[in-house]
Amino acid sequence: MTASTDIAIIGTGINALVAGALLAKSGKRVAMFEREAVAGGCMRSETLAEGVTYDPLATTFVLWVTGAAHGALGADLARHGVEFCATDTPTGVLLPDGRALTYKMDRAANMAAFDAIHSGDGAQLGADLAAFGADAELLFGLMGGDPWSKSTAKLLGKEAWKRKPHGLAATMGGALQSMRGWLETSFEDELTRALWAPWCLHAGLGPEAAFSGQMGQVIGFALEAAGAPIVKGGAANMVRGLIAIIEENGGTVRTSAEVSEILVSNGKATGLKLSNGETIRAGKLLASVTPHQLYGRLAPSPKHSDNLRKYKYGKGNFQLHYLLNGPVKWTTPGLETVQLLHITPGLDAVSKAGNEAERGMLPDVPTICVGQPTAADPSRAPEGQTLLWLQLPEAPRTVKGDARGEITVPADGQWTQALREAYADRVEAILSHHIDGFKDQIVTRRAISPADLESYNMNLVGGDPYGGACALDQFFLWRPFANTLRHDTGIKNLYHIGASTHPGPGLSGGSGFLTAKELGA
Repeated sequence: MTASTDIAIIGTGINALVAGALLAKSGKRVAMFEREAVAGGCMRSETLAEGVTYDPLATTFVLWVTGAAHGALGADLARHGVEFCATDTPTGVLLPDGRALTYKMDRAANMAAFDAIHSGDGAQLGADLAAFGADAELLFGLMGGDPWSKSTAKLLGKEAWKRKPHGLAATMGGALQSMRGWLETSFEDELTRALWAPWCLHAGLGPEAAFSGQMGQVIGFALEAAGAPIVKGGAANMVRGLIAIIEENGGTVRTSAEVSEILVSNGKATGLKLSNGETIRAGKLLASVTPHQLYGRLAPSPKHSDNLRKYKYGKGNFQLHYLLNGPVKWTTPGLETVQLLHITPGLDAVSKAGNEAERGMLPDVPTICVGQPTAADPSRAPEGQTLLWLQLPEAPRTVKGDARGEITVPADGQWTQALREAYADRVEAILSHHIDGFKDQIVTRRAISPADLESYNMNLVGGDPYGGACALDQFFLWRPFANTLRHDTGIKNLYHIGASTHPGPGLSGGSGFLTAKELGA
């Protein structure tokens, strides 16, 4: 059986759905194909217990609500019932000794809170964010725009005229500062440093990595402007909204439809073949997959063999989800409405845990990001119950040992159920130190290892949620490869999108937006 369409899209993650929605709205016939039984990629909601909805993968949409794709599709999504929820306290940090610092959507309040910890830290926070704001047009234009477009060339020309070439070079060089470099030169107290230190992990970077300090300021700026919004009723409602836009404009989204091959003739992509033997002819194809899936399996390309050999994946991710009876009884008051609370001893501990995970070790003291979705969206659980969504961004893809020397690791380094639950026990012990009566409140616990994440989505290689390491040598115009040009693949009519491509990972839909615009949406 052979069918035809204008645009065929492989995958249904946020970039694929954004591209599909924009192209369908522009009048193109769009057909999307997803190998899993449910669409959405890393946007997924499941039932943790009766009447309880949780997001086992991604949950926070700050990059979406501050991005261009939301500007183009937000009204349509609202029409289809997609609603975002947030508290006024998007983040905070909690140290082992119980000291805490929270961050609100109010710069003056944040500056006062920093100054209360150490005089001068608040003023420096304000100065750093103001300086970032002055460069925001340039930095966001470079991070989110097409690096090879006329608009980017025009932006650079304008900035070089305004700043002079040396001034522009100085600005770009300053943007390469590491998180450690920023924090140790701006803030005097370990607590104020600790508030920001873990945020580089959510950009797939460690605190010593180039550009991680700039990403900290990007995140601080975004959290202050938009909070840490989640989708009311679960991330799956975002998926349903985007699919509704595609379908009302004549497009189709098929699940349990694995693509086995991209059809190429004389250097030109002509369609795709499904694992059931069905073929689809298409004018253009978009593949939201990793480089290894695209060039190693779907459209084998010997010329990319060296690129694939060099392409690196980042640390794995570990998740832990709880349903509790009653509210969370933090031993430190004032944390009840913090949407993303990091529990860590501070900057050095973030560096240490990340280094342990890089070397294949289970971190001795992991950095724990505690999400409190029911603080923003009480509809996710029955009255009187509370959800916790935990993310640990420092988990080894293959486990070589335990940094504490307590947990027995399988000889083959694979994540087993026993290993997963033993590591979850380590995390739970840290939570129990900060929450009164925590273990007695637990109704349900669900741990998700890096291996479990990959079973959800084959693009999460080894549990890496970022589609590949976000090191500078494979980011920006060099993502995924040094010789990358836009989302071009070297095969005519075939485009590569997703977290492995510019502008990288996150729930912004950036690569789908840029490619759809390139195709005339």
